[in-house]
Amino acid sequence: MTLHDPLNAFVAHGAVDIQRRTDGPLAGRTFALKDFFDLAGVPTGAGSPHWLASHPVPTASTPCVDLLLDAGAHLVGKTHTDELAWSLNGENAHYGTPTNPAAPGRIPGGSSSGSAAAVAGKLVDFAIGSDTGGSVRLPASYCGIIGIRTTHGRVSLAGAVPLAPSYDTLGWFARDAELFAQVGAVLLGPAPTAPLPNRLMVADDLFAAAGPAVGAALKDGLSRVMALYAPAASVTVAPGGLGPWRNAFRLIQSAEAWAAHGPWVEQVKPAFGPGVRERFAAAARLDPEEVKGALALRADIRARMDDILGDDGLLLLPTGPGIAPLLATPEPELDAFRARALELLCPAGHAGLPQISLPLGTLDGCPVGLSIIAPRGRDEALLDLARKVMAA
Repeated sequence: MTLHDPLNAFVAHGAVDIQRRTDGPLAGRTFALKDFFDLAGVPTGAGSPHWLASHPVPTASTPCVDLLLDAGAHLVGKTHTDELAWSLNGENAHYGTPTNPAAPGRIPGGSSSGSAAAVAGKLVDFAIGSDTGGSVRLPASYCGIIGIRTTHGRVSLAGAVPLAPSYDTLGWFARDAELFAQVGAVLLGPAPTAPLPNRLMVADDLFAAAGPAVGAALKDGLSRVMALYAPAASVTVAPGGLGPWRNAFRLIQSAEAWAAHGPWVEQVKPAFGPGVRERFAAAARLDPEEVKGALALRADIRARMDDILGDDGLLLLPTGPGIAPLLATPEPELDAFRARALELLCPAGHAGLPQISLPLGTLDGCPVGLSIIAPRGRDEALLDLARKVMAA
């Protein structure tokens, strides 16, 4: 099929047309693949022309590709990403910024920017992304679609470019909750036999961190979720404040990113764009003792999140601290907004938990997402909840 791309969602080197079969649970559905995952016979660019030029064309695909193709889905191309996936903005200094169809003039969010734009703009039915610090959840919120960060380790990332392996997860986007769940059934494999979580909690401190405007925008969405369950309890997720949690994420992510890519950076000396350049430079100078302290805090955070959720809890929180920032927002403003976003996004990441973002709010005419976190390995509970809420 001829790919029509008015949104700059797809990479030029990743144009493909692959349909392995015409039957299966995803027959007739088109999808896109973030250019962070290997596709046999097609270059992987990882958002960087320097990476593209210095790495061989892969001979095998990431396992999710074969799962989807064997389920009848039709792959139509690879999508733009921020450089080495180390951004939440979707603005790539080398390839430009995909258009956010739900909020023209604003960023689509990153790093799974092209995948989110392609789904929101109805160029494909669903798309694959990756989420380390929020790279599926935040674009889903900005673009008004459904997006999930799966339980860490639940879906294989073999053949994906690493960023911070102890946080990296596979996720996907769709506009329709039924299709979203069908994709999940293919990628997640057999579902647990235990009852679905049904104890609802609202993260008061995370709503406070997002601010009253976001809380007001998500009020009706909260009501839609609460109508399906017993009355929700209120909980304070981080009694000591979210700042230390965000900083621990920064340190561990930076240490792992440098471990994964430091030798390549020193050898190739790639010309990174704004933000990514500074983050790699800082990663090269990390204090190991600070990283050690961050790892200890992460263990405490993981225990805290497990204690809150138990086996039957569902935690409600804003996906982000607001609507998508305007294109060409000055870098200091984007950094400040990114820091606020990470405070909301890092709890699930630290604990390796699944989190889904649902398009249940609007602020100033732009989408904002409501998120739900489930216990580890209970991704199916989020797919089930999405179907019920979006049908309500």
